[in-house]
Amino acid sequence: MVIISLIILFLMIGAAGWMFWFWNNDPCPPLDPQEWWGPELEGKMDTSVRPFEVKFSEEMIADLKHRLLNTRTPPPPLEGAAFQYGFNSLHLNSWKKYWIETYNFTERERFFNQFQQFKTNVQGLEIHFIWVRPKAQTGVEVLPLLLLHGWPGSVREFYEIIPLLAQQSDKEFVFEVVVPSLPGFGFSDAPVRPGLGGPQTAVVLKNLMERLGHKQFYMQGGDWGGLVAADLATLYPEAVLGFHTNMPAVKHPCAIALTALSVLFPSWIVDPEVVDRTNKLQLYWRAGGYLTLQATKPDTINVALTESPLGLLVYILEKFSSATNPRFEERADEGLLDKFSREQLLDNAMMYWLEGRTAVRLYADGVHEGTKRWRLNIKPTPVPTWVLQAKHEIIYQTPTALRFKYPNLLNVTVMHEGGHFFALEEPEALAEDLFTAVKAFREFHERQKG
Repeated sequence: MVIISLIILFLMIGAAGWMFWFWNNDPCPPLDPQEWWGPELEGKMDTSVRPFEVKFSEEMIADLKHRLLNTRTPPPPLEGAAFQYGFNSLHLNSWKKYWIETYNFTERERFFNQFQQFKTNVQGLEIHFIWVRPKAQTGVEVLPLLLLHGWPGSVREFYEIIPLLAQQSDKEFVFEVVVPSLPGFGFSDAPVRPGLGGPQTAVVLKNLMERLGHKQFYMQGGDWGGLVAADLATLYPEAVLGFHTNMPAVKHPCAIALTALSVLFPSWIVDPEVVDRTNKLQLYWRAGGYLTLQATKPDTINVALTESPLGLLVYILEKFSSATNPRFEERADEGLLDKFSREQLLDNAMMYWLEGRTAVRLYADGVHEGTKRWRLNIKPTPVPTWVLQAKHEIIYQTPTALRFKYPNLLNVTVMHEGGHFFALEEPEALAEDLFTAVKAFREFHERQKG
């Protein structure tokens, strides 16, 4: 049996090495750094950086409450099914009632506007972003940091962590934080034509940072934010001083082979403390159906998400539940309030109800031919990288697998708590790890100079 396993191991690694050689010698098509994604330009584009505020209009609030009050009664859940068939309909009324009667729109509007926000036009798209610039303190450096969210998250994920990053008094540096809404999310324009996937979004964000005066910067991201940041680091390694991610997803053939082996023979490859994280296949099977839908027919689900705020909410909440802790499906109350407040989750839903319902198209554009042919996810990047692995993150790869793409992987922080939405769930832990990572990035660059 051991001999057969070794043969399988060598065959998989050999096949992976050949695939990498073949793909890496296939030249990429050129990537236009000014590719236009907006409507046809009429007149001169306004590239100014303009202040922006979130506004909950009376008309929007009235329409939302009307739709919530006039929802049809869904079928009752199956007996004993808890959350295993998706959102348990017995808990819908509590969320609906809270959104209508308790969620304070005036207070939440003030909450959203506590940080300065702006818009500027990049490649034809009005890009929304939070921009927090700390006051200068003697002896404290201010470093630029790009924070990137994913789906079904939003910039709302970072509201608790922003003060921890920008207002520290006991650190040798603090961060100037830039938090954009990805194109098609929140208050950022969606592209008017197909093909704006991860690499193209990376170009938009690199251009945004340059417009704000930063030719070099640090990055942190998870989910799509982590994938886009990885593409940015691969395309423009000279611009990225360090990349921190809580969801690395390396598709280098050798990494995939090693990941498959870690599932088949975990004791050979994986440290005992994380061996229970290796088999995520059942989670994908039970919770990953949305990936296929959104990567193939996103506008079909967009109709439902546009018409029904309650449908939009439960679609998002189900993902927050299953990706925070897969064991939550054993509970009829989905476990969400163990980790998040109703305000946090409804705030995030509001970002989609107001403007961000085209966000699911990113899944289709992520597998668009114009994106796939770049194969950036298999190309190594020299950017110093730091990974945080939460206990219940939906993807697990060993440090060895990650180094096929990130040869300068400085550290992997293994967390024994937390899930996919780590910035919102554990802001203090993420902030502390990010400070530690950036200190290591700076030391890395000092060593390179020497």
